[in-house]
Amino acid sequence: MAAAADTLVPAGPSEAERAFFGHPAGLGYLAFMEAFERFSFYGMQALLVLYMTSQLLHPGHVEHVAGFGAFRAGLQAVFGPMSPQAVSSEVFGLYAGFCSFTPVFGGILGDRVLGQKRAVLVGGAMMAAGHFLMAFEAPFLLALALLMLGCGLLKGNISAQVGNLYRGADRRRQDAFQVFYMAANVGVFSAPLVCGTLGETVGWHWGFGAAGVGMLVSLAIYLAGYSRMPPDTLPPRGERRADAARLTREDAPALAAMGVLLVVVALFWIANGEVLNAYMIWAKAHLNRQVGSFTLPTTWLQAVSALVGITLAPVLIALWTAQARRGAEPSALGKMALGCGMAVTAYGLLALGVAVTGAGKVPLVWALGFHLIVQTGYLFVYPIGMALFSRAAPPAINSLMIGIYFLSVFAGSLLVGWVGQFYEKMSTPAFWLLHAGAAGVAGLIIVVLWKPLSAALAPRSVTIQA
Repeated sequence: MAAAADTLVPAGPSEAERAFFGHPAGLGYLAFMEAFERFSFYGMQALLVLYMTSQLLHPGHVEHVAGFGAFRAGLQAVFGPMSPQAVSSEVFGLYAGFCSFTPVFGGILGDRVLGQKRAVLVGGAMMAAGHFLMAFEAPFLLALALLMLGCGLLKGNISAQVGNLYRGADRRRQDAFQVFYMAANVGVFSAPLVCGTLGETVGWHWGFGAAGVGMLVSLAIYLAGYSRMPPDTLPPRGERRADAARLTREDAPALAAMGVLLVVVALFWIANGEVLNAYMIWAKAHLNRQVGSFTLPTTWLQAVSALVGITLAPVLIALWTAQARRGAEPSALGKMALGCGMAVTAYGLLALGVAVTGAGKVPLVWALGFHLIVQTGYLFVYPIGMALFSRAAPPAINSLMIGIYFLSVFAGSLLVGWVGQFYEKMSTPAFWLLHAGAAGVAGLIIVVLWKPLSAALAPRSVTIQA
């Protein structure tokens, strides 16, 4: 007799699957690994532009960078004559963009060739090598290439492993990604304080070296928990298993719905990504950063958002868990729509603060409110979308789809750069309201397409033979 059954764990999670605060032990290792990986990634990123404009691209240094003459000539062939600051901006843009693009190919390698576990190890080793090579001027371009390629192998595959710790529609998957990103925020928060301080006060290469040490710690944590990672499902070399997962026509609706979510996240990223772009320029010139006799460094505002993520993620996990017990937890799509609404509110608040203040400097409290709301919106959108992709992606291309999810950040980052050019052309309130509009459109897409998206992304059923 055949019966339809959801892919939820039939008898509930076992004791081993609840070893880490109600989650599999593997989540703890992955979360701590992510914290140190993000520490190294953002520590290096915090120093990159400052390092290039303060030292590397100046005479007496730039001549030592292997291949940089040809690289600069290629940039100028596209963009025309460029100052050192313009070159540094393009280098940073290419680096940040490709770190969000290469996970697509890293996901393919994880799914088809290396397996997710080996892909993470190889990617982490490449990133560690890249960080340490940044301590020398000659291999600068090689170091960036290793970091971009290593990030591609590591990011999609480590995120896919978080989702693969859970079976079927296990609601703990969403909480797991919140824990994962809370750990990442710990790394993001501490990176500028450690690597940035070392780089700016002791020496640039000390900062890059600290990032390399962080990556080695990250790899050591992963190796320590290697046996707790979900198993790879690669077919035997040279053949394809008869029972290996394949794409079918039934996967098409889910893939189409995931494509819509990519657009949603890319539009939301305009609001989220601008915090690191034009917002910093505005804050430096127009925000009253005086706290008593101390002037808050502009870059410390980046740590504020990370601190919100660290403190608020466990609160949201507890709230959603309590709601789930009562059957009142919002759906993943509902959470994402709420997050887009929060981004609209945050930028509306910022526009209001500018309008109310007039020609004077905007009080710091407006910015703190902005960071609180916009970062809360991030917790409702980005990790929830990641968890949804992890659960809904066809098994045959799970890591690939996680990699494709990062393309939303790639596209969103390009849009951030394009929208940022209007900062000097529009009034400041109108500029912030433009970002509110982008987030509003993202939320509206979810609301308008709610029914088809919900149907396409619903947990799949399997047939069990009795």
